[in-house]
Amino acid sequence: MTSIKDSVALVTGGSRGIGKALVEELYARGAAKVYATARDPRTVTHPDAIPLALELTDPDAVAALAEQAPDVTILINNAGAALGSSFLESPIADIRREFDINFFGPLHVTRALAPVLRSNGGGHILTIHSALSWIAVPGTDAYGASKAALWSQTNALRLALRSNGIRVTGLHVGYVDTDLTAGIDIVKTSPQSVAAQALDGIEADALEVIADDLTRQIKAGLAADPAVLYPQDVASSH
Repeated sequence: MTSIKDSVALVTGGSRGIGKALVEELYARGAAKVYATARDPRTVTHPDAIPLALELTDPDAVAALAEQAPDVTILINNAGAALGSSFLESPIADIRREFDINFFGPLHVTRALAPVLRSNGGGHILTIHSALSWIAVPGTDAYGASKAALWSQTNALRLALRSNGIRVTGLHVGYVDTDLTAGIDIVKTSPQSVAAQALDGIEADALEVIADDLTRQIKAGLAADPAVLYPQDVASSH
């Protein structure tokens, strides 16, 4: 079992939203040290957190994390972006950028820090996906596809890192009350609830954490006919 108490954690995107809540919850559970990354480290506000500058799309900056945080035992891949790229209408460069941030960014971070975790006796990696890993929603084409790919990445890394004593947990979540969803009028999960469930999952060595009812319903729909997830297509065909 992984213990949060006395651990050394690194949270990407640790200055706001879910990332900020994760930093707070890690300290509340007795973490010895928490590194929090952000494009601008001055935006990391927790008084005890160690801010690190990080641009996920810069491989050199990601590689430097291993030198800046040599004592990490828990890695949380939280940082991501939803840019609203459309498969049919957006420039291919915009679609690639969402994949660079949401898929290749966490991969670079994991590749940089997995050896650190291994040298520190093993550890835990938690990567945050999305309910959109499992369902297509207009306006989120590239975001959903990049998160679906990230889900697959997490599953593959779980198998690859097991022999190194590194556990891997994937977290799926729907609408969270952050800046990203500020303009959406829908029931949302609090960042604090997501953070608590995420750390519960780490401490339980869970393979997967599903943080809300909407995401559970979407996952259940995967086992059914596609018409369950896309009823509008059935309706329009009649």
